Amino acid sequence: MSTITQAGILTTRHLQHWQRQPLTPIFGIAFSIMLLLIFALLFGGAMRVPGVDGGYVSFLLPGMLTLAMMFGVETTMSAITTDSKKGITDRFRSMPMSSGAVALGRSGADLLTSIVELAVLIAGGLLIGWRIEAGPIGALAAIGLLLWLRFALLWVGIFLGLTLRSDGATTAVQVLVWPLGFASNVFVAPETMPGWLAAIAQANPISATATAVRDLFGNPTGITSGWLAEAAIPLAIAWPAALLAVFVPLAARAFRRLR
Repeated sequence: MSTITQAGILTTRHLQHWQRQPLTPIFGIAFSIMLLLIFALLFGGAMRVPGVDGGYVSFLLPGMLTLAMMFGVETTMSAITTDSKKGITDRFRSMPMSSGAVALGRSGADLLTSIVELAVLIAGGLLIGWRIEAGPIGALAAIGLLLWLRFALLWVGIFLGLTLRSDGATTAVQVLVWPLGFASNVFVAPETMPGWLAAIAQANPISATATAVRDLFGNPTGITSGWLAEAAIPLAIAWPAALLAVFVPLAARAFRRLR
């Protein structure tokens, strides 16, 4: 069988696992919805973003979609670590199958789960007043960029899961994800931050995708000047490509060196 066929079989295996134990994906989706409602309904009235006149939710929702794609890193890492601890990964390695199929199977299952999460979040955003102001091509391109980021971050999670195989490491990654997500333009515009923090936020890959997605959805970006306003879409393509170029070979190497 080809690597793609083997990966498809493993993807089905992971999805069947979610079917038998649905709490993990359901909790992830529920957490993202809860975070959206907290910022949109609880804090939204106090938020002011430069150049945003259509309500805070029009700025927030694309950022929340981007953040949800990043929050999946620790879920992927945890699943890889669990398989390694239980000896499932070693069993796969002993079989006459491609080493790439194991990682591709995991990434395929998690990407499909992310599509469901995006659909639920978009529906939730529409219910609380968010609107897509662009045409269908722009909206599909925005969703494509979100999944492109998610796919790249999946490989970060796969590499970390193969390398840092402990519960403590998973917890540490869960904690570190928060500062990375908040030090971006997901919730507020960098222009409202101190200069040094604004520079970090604009260089954050999450900010590039969030800005590009806002632009493609026809929503206000909150960026009135600077290189992020001018090149958000190319950056949203380039950042995940760079992550894939680094972490796909690292993940493949870590899989071969498992003991």
